[in-house]
Amino acid sequence: MAFSGKYEVESQQNYDAFMKVIGIPDEKIEKGRDFKYSAEVVQNGNDFTWSQIYPGFTLTNKFTLGQESEMESMGGKKFKATVRLEGGKLVVDFPKYHHTSEIVGGKLVETSVAGGVTLVRTSKKVA
Repeated sequence: MAFSGKYEVESQQNYDAFMKVIGIPDEKIEKGRDFKYSAEVVQNGNDFTWSQIYPGFTLTNKFTLGQESEMESMGGKKFKATVRLEGGKLVVDFPKYHHTSEIVGGKLVETSVAGGVTLVRTSKKVA
C-alpha cells in the first residue's frame, strides 16, 4: 500500500515547457500553473484509483497493474494503457508522454517526459 494517501503539490519543474510540448493551450497553462493541485491515491493490492484534484475539476483513472485499462490524459483524451510496476515505480505511456510515479522519502514524485522536456512534480503526503 505504498502509494495510498492524499498528496499536495510542493513543486513543479518545467511545467510550462512540458504543457506546451503536449499541446495544452496557453490559457489553460496559465490557469493551471498556480492551481493548488492535489492527488488522492487508493491502492488495494494491484488495483488503483488515482484522482487528480484541481479547483472545480477532478480527473480519476482506475487501473489494475499489468492489465489494459481505459484512461484519460491531462488534455482530456481517452485511451487504453497498461500501468506496470517497475522497480517500485508505476510506469505508463500516455498518448503524448511517458509517465512514472514513485514514493521518495515519503513524497510522491511524478515524472513526465515528452519531446525532450521533463516535468517533475513533487507532492507531500497530507493524509
